[in-house]
Amino acid sequence: MTPVRVLAVASEVYPIVKTGGLADVAGALPIALKAHGVEMRTLMPGYPDVMRLLSGADEIRRWPDYFGGPGRLLAGSHDGLDLFVLDVPHLYARPGNPYVTTEGVDWPDNGVRFAALSRIAADIGHGLVPAFVPDVVHAHDWQAGLAPAYLHYDNRPRPGTVMTIHNMAYQGKFDRQLIGSIGLPWSSFNVDALEYFGGVSFLKAGLQFADRITTVSPTYAQEIQSDEGGMGFGGLLRERSGMLSGILNGIDTEVWNPQTDPHIAYRFGAGDLTFRAANKAVLQQQFNLDSSDEAPLLGVISRLSWQKGLDLLLEALPTILNQGMQLALLGSGDRDLQDRYQAAARANPGRIGVMIGYDEILAHLIQAGSDALIVPSRFEPCGLTQLCALRYGAIPIVSRVGGLEDTIVDIGEAGSSDREATGFKFGPVTADALAATLGKANTAFRNKATWRRLQLSGLATDVSWRNRAGDYAALYRDLMASRRA
Repeated sequence: MTPVRVLAVASEVYPIVKTGGLADVAGALPIALKAHGVEMRTLMPGYPDVMRLLSGADEIRRWPDYFGGPGRLLAGSHDGLDLFVLDVPHLYARPGNPYVTTEGVDWPDNGVRFAALSRIAADIGHGLVPAFVPDVVHAHDWQAGLAPAYLHYDNRPRPGTVMTIHNMAYQGKFDRQLIGSIGLPWSSFNVDALEYFGGVSFLKAGLQFADRITTVSPTYAQEIQSDEGGMGFGGLLRERSGMLSGILNGIDTEVWNPQTDPHIAYRFGAGDLTFRAANKAVLQQQFNLDSSDEAPLLGVISRLSWQKGLDLLLEALPTILNQGMQLALLGSGDRDLQDRYQAAARANPGRIGVMIGYDEILAHLIQAGSDALIVPSRFEPCGLTQLCALRYGAIPIVSRVGGLEDTIVDIGEAGSSDREATGFKFGPVTADALAATLGKANTAFRNKATWRRLQLSGLATDVSWRNRAGDYAALYRDLMASRRA
């Protein structure tokens, strides 16, 4: 097995900094790749939380002026992850969310902040750190999208490059004048490079210049080649379809393990699901829901947004209420959706419980105590909550899009395939279709044997990174071989 060195570039990495699924992937994939002969180090910004956790990191380089202020490159490790950290306080030493102010608006210098991250990634690719010269630079989402562009315009021998799209909706769009301040030539401002509707797009830079493009499920890889799914990049992705592939995400099955999970009230395994009922009781108490074994408890862990289809679930609330089901929702996002869910909870005490925000411990309890987990997204690159649900015996109820289509076997499809049913899928993505599928799930819940088969099939599903990491390792080696040819 040929050893491979890969520099991953990510704006967030679990368990250090997390706002979404990107962090989970960036945190789990490097560890899973070790079994496949891949040494991966991850470059990330030096946010305050990162600097606290890596207080003993080694200084590799120091600059008196890096993109407008002093900066350092550090090397360290945390929780099994080997890290490079770009410590540039005037860009990253800010409280809260990595991307937005405390008022919820984007930091006005985000273009410079993440151009700096990509620039140092390219420099490491060129050998800035002699002890770690990567064969491949793997950029995650728009925040790292300029790394392949810098390597291209440097016009020097370079490593191979991979760009992974975690969500096409986030494109890193900035004013064209940014080009003059981040060290790229003005020749890059054209339709075959960074130019995008009169501005620049970091995501487009990655899609244009990376040697390989991946996204996080096979179905999403097909969807984003359409004009609608591509969100402005469908034509470019159709042109580069030979370089595009979809590799399903996995989850960290050590973090998400109901047999050892410290965040749930009662631990359990596939051999004995008895304690799921005890977790359900605790979850009902946490959300001020009526104590009941017989009421199906539906869980939601989600950003509250149009993409996630949470407006559709609001329209389906009459079905939930009329059929004796309960809802426990954890999430935040669109202010109008937050207000409407909180109003629904106030109007239906004991039946609907809502907590605005994100709480990792509560997210684990929802997986362990919900009877079913709802993911009604209009588009979903992969989705991780439904994978966690399979692991915890919560039955996924999902829309037929992206990675939801790829990871869940509908109860009506099992007879025509060699796979056991693991949940419920609905399409088209409408409130009526969701309501009908909630009714179908409610009927199945009343049949204890049917529900138990769904749970056991989900628990038997491999949702780990084991095979998915192998697909990435094969991609890296194929890229290296093609560049040598």
